[in-house]
Amino acid sequence: MTVIGKARCATCDKEKGILKCEGCLLTFCYNHAADHRQELNKKMENVIYKSDLIQQTLAERTNDLKNNSRMKEINDWEYKSMEKIRQTAEEARKEFKHTADHITQVKVRLNNLMEEIRQSYQENNYYETDLHQWKSTLSQLEEELQFKSWNNKLQYDPIPLETKISFETPTPRLYVPQLSIPYMKEFRKWSQNGVTFAGGNRSGSGLTQLYHPLSICIDDNDRSVYVSDYWNSRILKWIRGAMSGEIIVNGTLENTQTNHLNCPGDVIIDKENDSLIICDTGNRQIVQWPRCNNTVGKTIISDIESWGLAMDNQGYLYVSDYNRHEVRRWRIGDTEGTVVAGGNKQGNRLDQLNSPTNIFVDDEQSVYVSDRFNHRVMKWRLGAKEGEIVAGNQTEGNSMGQLSEPAGILVDQLGTVYVADSNNHRVMCWPKGSTKGNIIVGGYGCGGQSNQLYNPRGLAMDSQDNLYVVDNANHRIQRFSVDLMSNL
Repeated sequence: MTVIGKARCATCDKEKGILKCEGCLLTFCYNHAADHRQELNKKMENVIYKSDLIQQTLAERTNDLKNNSRMKEINDWEYKSMEKIRQTAEEARKEFKHTADHITQVKVRLNNLMEEIRQSYQENNYYETDLHQWKSTLSQLEEELQFKSWNNKLQYDPIPLETKISFETPTPRLYVPQLSIPYMKEFRKWSQNGVTFAGGNRSGSGLTQLYHPLSICIDDNDRSVYVSDYWNSRILKWIRGAMSGEIIVNGTLENTQTNHLNCPGDVIIDKENDSLIICDTGNRQIVQWPRCNNTVGKTIISDIESWGLAMDNQGYLYVSDYNRHEVRRWRIGDTEGTVVAGGNKQGNRLDQLNSPTNIFVDDEQSVYVSDRFNHRVMKWRLGAKEGEIVAGNQTEGNSMGQLSEPAGILVDQLGTVYVADSNNHRVMCWPKGSTKGNIIVGGYGCGGQSNQLYNPRGLAMDSQDNLYVVDNANHRIQRFSVDLMSNL
């Protein structure tokens, strides 16, 4: 900066400015000149971060290209996929040959029968029994011909190949010594156009379809996604790149009069026991379902209408109770849980909840609750007698300070709350201590375009900070990629 005579400070507007910035050509007093310089330093840190990020990404891509195992993976994938195509083609050839042979046999039998009928007609040598027999044989031939008919058209159905192969572009997770990651997380953004990860083929019960899904959870080991497919009463597993899902849970339960899931409201992974924990909402119970094959689930909590589950780092299970307006903590196998939020009847006081749904538990065992009909998200610290509002202002609306029936929630290490603002068709983030939120995806009205949502419910985030949104009324799961390059 250049020292000049008295002039008005661009910040405080007092006539005492004596320093002029050569970049913006504005004049500042001593105090605000230091503030201006500090602001420039922060912007410089962002520039450094971005350049280091690109440098690291370039190094990672270069190392990946030198890794010959990638080419082997591609070759293996090609071989397995082509092998399945060859097998399917061979089965089609066999079916074609079998159909052609059968039609030839029908033709021979029909010719023989017609010759017999013509000869009997010419000789006037036939009776009622002959007519009945010929009629019956013709009907049989007609039925066989219709069953094995071939109309020169092939039906092309999807072949369950190996999952689609592609090169993923991971989000670099860089530590820069001169800039802390928490500072950068305040600038985190996502692409406004989502990509359909699962479903999106209208409502239905096919393996490429969903019917009002409610929640998802992600297995960080293989990044597969488990979806609670509400109206289809099943849990689907969707592997990244797959064209369809796989039914994981739709079967028999032990120790219960109802032997199938009924409208599952939520699903989480219990890694310690390698199982899924499921809100079997329609049957008013919580079930545990091992992920190994040929096993059945069992009821672990009964007489509860729950729409939300969470598990902390010590293995405690947290369950929201929609009708009792509370959240309880359970050790799996216990007969009675401990109330950790609400439990003081229905209401809008800080010690009450009104139909809680989704929940989240942080590393300090604080419980975050979507308080549905109070249109707020509450945080209950461990052992607290009442909660604190961390999102929404307890009145329904669509302003930046309001929510409308919040659903899925996530909380990052900074205490930023991410919430599916269901009836406003958007996902918002509320920085810690803020009275207003910011829209991160959606917010363009309800609809089915890539930048729209329609009654979003569940939320999840993978290890690369990509955001997954359960787009309930569009019957799909949308994936929004994190966009670090737009944060500058």
